[in-house]
Amino acid sequence: MACKYEAAVIFSVKAGEEAVNGLKEKFNDLIAKHGTVENVDDWGKRRLAYPINDETEGYYVFYTFTSEPEFPAELERVAKITENVLRIMTIKK
Repeated sequence: MACKYEAAVIFSVKAGEEAVNGLKEKFNDLIAKHGTVENVDDWGKRRLAYPINDETEGYYVFYTFTSEPEFPAELERVAKITENVLRIMTIKK
């Protein structure tokens, strides 16, 4: 049975705007392949609450999607091995 989720992803801004746009597209496609993307809330570049890997700014994107319960673990696994992803947090709505 499909459930509703929200994933907050923080991308590194050091690689540039093109890299961030590529990562946004990559994660959007990955979610669309395994479920239904309902909303992509692009917050843009923001100051981080604390430095992550010596970076003080990150690019925030929130994905709201519906998928099978197994997929969020796969999404987090892919994010952790993807370069220029500082953090990801997925919650069940």
